[in-house]
Parts: sequence; C-alpha cells; structure tokens
Amino acid sequence: MPKGRGATGNPAGRFEPRWFESDEDPAGAPPPETQVFVDATKGIIARNDSPDIGFSQSINPYRGCEHGCSYCFARPSHAYLNLSPGLDFETKIFTKPDAAALLAREIARPRYVCSPIALGTNTDPYQPLERRLRITRGILKVLAAHEHPFTIVTKSALVVRDLDLIGPAAARSQAAVHISITTLDPDLARRMEPRAAAPSRRLEAVRALADAGVPCGVLAAPMIPGLNDHELERILEAARDAGATSAGWVLIRLPHEVKEVFETWLRAEEPTQADKVLARIRETRGGALYDPRFGARQRGEGPYAAMLARRFTVAARRLGLDRKLEPLDTSRFRKPGPRGLFDA
Repeated sequence: MPKGRGATGNPAGRFEPRWFESDEDPAGAPPPETQVFVDATKGIIARNDSPDIGFSQSINPYRGCEHGCSYCFARPSHAYLNLSPGLDFETKIFTKPDAAALLAREIARPRYVCSPIALGTNTDPYQPLERRLRITRGILKVLAAHEHPFTIVTKSALVVRDLDLIGPAAARSQAAVHISITTLDPDLARRMEPRAAAPSRRLEAVRALADAGVPCGVLAAPMIPGLNDHELERILEAARDAGATSAGWVLIRLPHEVKEVFETWLRAEEPTQADKVLARIRETRGGALYDPRFGARQRGEGPYAAMLARRFTVAARRLGLDRKLEPLDTSRFRKPGPRGLFDA
C-alpha cells in the first residue's frame, strides 16, 4: 500500500481498451506525489434531477480527491478523463481556478432561478489543496456577496477557516454544513481515509460550527457492514455532544471500478474480515456489490439493511437528531450587476 494513499494501484478505467501495468514492486517505490492540473471547464453549476438526492444544484471545485478514501463512490469519474479511478483519482487532481468568476457569471443570467447550491456532493471541497488554492473560499465569497444560499458536505476541519463567510450566511438562514464521520477509530480512519481529518478534528469542527450558530449535521457515512457499522450509535452520540442538530446515513456504494479498489484495500488492510464484509454488502445489494437503482443505492435492501435503518432511526430519535434542517432562504438573493460581477 503506497504510504498515505488509499488505493493500492491503478486499475484500468472502464472505457480503456488497453491498460499497461508496471512490473515494479509498489512496496519499494516512493509514494506517488500529487499532481495538479487545471480543469478548463466553461460552466461551474451542475444540475441534478435524481429522485433520491436532496439538492438540484451543486458545485465541485475539484475533480479527484486527495483524501484517498478507499470506498469513494466518485472514483469512477476519473475514467472520463482517461485516468484510473485508483491512485490517479487521488494523485492527479483537476482544479477549477476560475470557479468564482464562472459562478458569478452563471447566477447573473436573466433566466437563473435561485435554489441552494450544494458543495461537496462528489469530491470534497476542503481537500488538502484547498488550504493553498482557496477555490472553495472564492466560491463562498460570491455566494455570500449576493446572499445566495448554500450547503456544504465535508470530512475536513478546514471548513472552520471560512466561518467568517459561513456564519453570517447561516444567520440569514442561508447556510448549513454537514460533517461526514465514518468512524471514531483513528487507526481505521487513517488507513481507510488516509489524508482526511482525524475523527477528533471533525468533531472539533462540528463544535466550532455549532458555537458559531451554523446549523450542523453529521453524516454517518458510509456505513460498511462488518467493518464500521457497529459504531453507528457512537458516531451519532459524539456528534450530538459536539453540537450537531441533525443526522443522516448512507450505506457503502461501490459503483463501477470502486468495487476493485475497495476490495483490494480491504484484503490488504482487513484480511481476516474481508470475506465477511463483502458477503454482508452483497446481502444488502441483492447478491451483488452494488445496486444502482434510485432508492436502493443509498440504503440497500434486505434484513441487514433494514436493521441498519432501524438502528439509525431509533438512535437519531433518542438523541434529538431526527429533525430536518430548516429550508434555506432564497428570497434575499441579489443577482450580480452587469459590470462588477465579482469583486470579493
């Protein structure tokens, strides 16, 4: 396993007719360094009409994610770039440095209709590169300047850096943050999510956000049967104690090439548990490792999935985390003017 990385190698993307593997011993090779590229996108807001997703607009400042989570459902998106969803996904990161200007231009269009914009729906907007590049912060400046509502999902404590923008937006009922916590075990987190914030730092972020008056939820995600699902109640309780006011959960999703990446990681890191974990995932996916159907892909089906759902419902109710966040206010939105689209 390359040090500080989640994938063990570079499996072929599903669109590649041929793929070449090095015969070098990866254990003896130096850890792969992160390479940064510019994504020459001409649009920044992605639209969504999936019936099991609770947002209609999203922005992803980065393609690929340095956090290196072995289970990340976004890994297959790198196949569209003729790159591997394995190590390439976490070492070849495409950035959108013009995101703020593109956003200002899009929300200024006459036909633009304001609805909350979700950040962090595919890759993390606060992955390590954000500390230096500040692309997400630029996006938040545009949204804050024009009183446009937004939500954030992240597993990074870096989000608290932008409380000067998020806090006032939350006071206008225009911002909410969800922190993803997969496990409270620092060793498992380090191996499964090698460059993400430690669980303790995520809980500190929840506390800082809550103390600043920002509506903050916790996502116990993903739940992996036989690996971290026994922590579900403990994660919710720790988040409640830190100030979270709502909660959600998602069953592990392994679309396309993620199956291979995750299974290889699992057999390397949890060899005695691997067969049991994979068997239980199949129990929730009709005998397969993934079920892409709307409604089933987020929660799974069958007795084991139903038990997880019941455990979550009972714990969330007991801890007062079963309330939904209030709808964000879209009425205050002001379109950018024709000449100073963005000057923050």
